[in-house]
Formats: sequence, C-alpha cells, structure tokens
Amino acid sequence: MSNSTSKMPVIFLAHGSPMLLDSQRWIGELKQWADAMPRPRAVLMISAHWDQRPVALGATRTVPLVYDFYGFPERYYQVTYPAPGAPELAARVRKLLKGAKTDFMDQPARGLDHGAYVPMKCMYPQADMPTLQLSLPGLEPKTVYDLGCALAPLRDEGILIIGSGFLTHNLRAIGNSTPAWASEFDEWIADVLTRSDIDALLDYRARAPGVEYALPTHEHFVPVILAKGAVADARVPISFPITGFVGGSLTRRSVQFG
Repeated sequence: MSNSTSKMPVIFLAHGSPMLLDSQRWIGELKQWADAMPRPRAVLMISAHWDQRPVALGATRTVPLVYDFYGFPERYYQVTYPAPGAPELAARVRKLLKGAKTDFMDQPARGLDHGAYVPMKCMYPQADMPTLQLSLPGLEPKTVYDLGCALAPLRDEGILIIGSGFLTHNLRAIGNSTPAWASEFDEWIADVLTRSDIDALLDYRARAPGVEYALPTHEHFVPVILAKGAVADARVPISFPITGFVGGSLTRRSVQFG
C-alpha cells in the first residue's frame, strides 16, 4: 500500500450496469477522473447493491466477485477484479463505527458486487488498489448521513470513500429521450449539493421534483447522502466530473466533494 497521506476527496459515481465495461467513453471518463485525484492508500466502497443491517464489512482479502445481476451474456460473469484486501482499513473502520456507537458485523466471504468492481475496474484497472466494501445501513437518509459523518476522518488518512449508485434510477423509463422529470430532478440535486443544503438533501423524498418517477426505489440515491455526510463542511468545493444522461432517464451525474 502507498504511504500517501494526501487529504482525499469523497466521491459519488454513477456506476452503470456490467455493460459499462463496453463503453470506452465511460471507462475513459472514470479513468481520467481517478488519475486527476491523489492516489489513495485504499478505497472504501459503499454500493447501492449492498444494504444490510447492522452495517457489514465485506471481505478483507481477495474473494470471488458477487455477480448480482441476471440475464446478461455469459462473458459478464467471467469478469474478474482481484483487488487486494484492506485489513488495515477494516480495522480503522471498525474503530470509527465503535466510536459512533454503530452496530456492525464482519462478512468475510462477501466479495465486491458490480456496483463496486465495475467502476473500480475502470478507475484502477491494474486491480492493485486495496478495496473494502461496506454495506449501506438501510435507506433512511439521516442514518445514512450519520454513517458518512462517522467515516469522515478517513479523508485525512489517504482513504478514498466512494458512494456508488445512480441519482435517477427508473429502469422502466429507459428510452431515447430524457423526460422532463429526469432533467428537473438532476438539476435539483445538483443545486442542493452545490449549496450544501443538508436539510433539503435529507428531505429529498418530500422536496425533490419528480422523485416518485426518478426513484421508484431509493437504494441507488442514498450513497450520495453518505458521501456528503463524509464532507459535511459547506466550504469544501464540489464538482461534477461526469454529467449527462444515458438511456434517456438515467443521469450520469457524478460528484466530487473536495
């Protein structure tokens, strides 16, 4: 592991399906983004595809990936990403969770799911980045935000915290054009994050325009709440390294805090 102790940003990225690995454009954007950031000592990944209570830490050694998708061509089930485990990071996360009085458990056989390994394969294709996955603690915004706050000290320790999801995620609305509700929701969340409006972010289910269409379910959205919790200071700069839509209704907007 690198000895870098650069203060790291916290990011939220739109991770895409396994077919993201066929998009040279998206692969290039994610790799360029990773190269523009300080190289982390390790990555702590929080994916939309693992929601478990109490919060759980995945494997601290290299184990098989979790192919948590169905009906795809066989080649997507042959993808590998043997990233090193991150036992030191796991020990630090346990300490932070204990300090925050957050119940947790270890799940040593649980490998990286596609919300984790697909973007990691784009950003760190050599599979040489120690990576630990942590589950979402449910979908209640304040609980997710508080978990992000508990993890905030990792920024000063060279750890890159990644929330992986999609800010809009209505698969039934995929098409060739972007619905008005998708654009409005995308603009709304960009404004809320830019202004660091925590109240609006935590109350997004009531305040966001078109939320019932943008998010029939909420697991893909809440990782951005955790990411914001890890950088609660409104003075920290925010940027959107990747924007635009795919499939009409899915915003590719990704966020960097710091």
